[in-house]
Amino acid sequence: MVANVSPLVAELRARAEQGRPVTVGLAGAGQMGTDLIVQLRRMPGLRLGGVAEARPQRAIDAAVLAGYGRDDIAVVTSSAAMAEVIARGKLAITEDLAALAACGPIQVAIDATGNPNIGTTFALAVIGNGKHMVMLNVEADITIGRHLAAAARRAGVVYTGAAGDEPAATLELIGFAQSLGLGVVCAGKGKNNALNFDAVPADYEAEARARNMNARMLVEFVDGSKTMIEMVAVANCTGLVPDIPGMHGPMATREELAHVLIPKSDGGVLSKKGCVDYSIGKGVAPGVFVIVETDHPRVLERMVDLKVGKGPYFALLRPYHLTSLEVPLSAAHAVLTGKPDMVPLDQPVAEAVTVAKCDLKPGDILGRIGETQYRAFAMTAGEAKTAKAVPLGLAEGAKVLQPVKKGALLTYGNCAPNEDFVITRIRHQLDGRA
Repeated sequence: MVANVSPLVAELRARAEQGRPVTVGLAGAGQMGTDLIVQLRRMPGLRLGGVAEARPQRAIDAAVLAGYGRDDIAVVTSSAAMAEVIARGKLAITEDLAALAACGPIQVAIDATGNPNIGTTFALAVIGNGKHMVMLNVEADITIGRHLAAAARRAGVVYTGAAGDEPAATLELIGFAQSLGLGVVCAGKGKNNALNFDAVPADYEAEARARNMNARMLVEFVDGSKTMIEMVAVANCTGLVPDIPGMHGPMATREELAHVLIPKSDGGVLSKKGCVDYSIGKGVAPGVFVIVETDHPRVLERMVDLKVGKGPYFALLRPYHLTSLEVPLSAAHAVLTGKPDMVPLDQPVAEAVTVAKCDLKPGDILGRIGETQYRAFAMTAGEAKTAKAVPLGLAEGAKVLQPVKKGALLTYGNCAPNEDFVITRIRHQLDGRA
């Protein structure tokens, strides 16, 4: 065996040997949830105690795929029953999110539901039960994450974004650059799929099947929504902002990033330093990047000598992100160190708003992101407030009040979010609309 090379690995292996692993609860057994069920089975010092899934058979199938025997899985209906199953060393599955949140042995929970309102409700229950919360649901986080983070602080637990997703991977690079005293000019990601703002699920069914994923989820990536959401998440953890509505999204290759996503005064596209953006150029995806600068000639000389670039700006890249395979690390960090990998600022600087993908008429009820009616669009928080734009996380279930043309913003004037949703009520409180 290779020697333990980090304190985290050493502690997790020690816990595994002592029979006291970090016990994790998971909400959702879709694509990401299935990955997590498999991955948690393979990481020393971590164990999956319970899964909440509206379709229990999907969680059972994922557990069997992960290597659980059918006799090692029990479907339960209460937190007490779940705790009993976990005490016997088995995996408990339930349809009840509240039961998972209240289950005593669970130390930390991961939300992989992908639904902003359900994720919010679950996170509040988890925090209310004194457990740490890992939010893989970025759509919920960018909408009311600061509220959840504040609730977690009051409860003495950790609320964190998830390692492995582009936002947390980007923050790792930003933190690395800051620790070296480098100035951060721009940070972002390479877009993973060909960009098509008009994408709808019907056109991507075959590709989705080939990639073993849901067509709606694939479209959320293709139509740019995920990119907008993720860059807003980075912005609201760092203070970096979209330079223009929608960001620039240049076709800058890996080698060109440090010559393009820099100020116009130096030949780039940015109006200022301190931005988030993305690239559709070759060689950047599936990685993340930070464009940095230095104010000392000796450091500049060394960066050039080490072939980081030609200067005066340099691109630091992490050429991969492992999404759900890395997420359990955030659960481990929360329990073992009491620190988050990613937490939003108290005051947001950016917003993911909602743009119509087709003409909408009064009375229409909006479906889920990644379908046919709307997509995400990044703005500064000030621009979104001025436009009275509806945050993306409040779009699902909203009612159209006035005709909205394709490409137009959904606003509080032409669209009414569902007031029965807890995420809507919390966001209204945050915005002073309650």
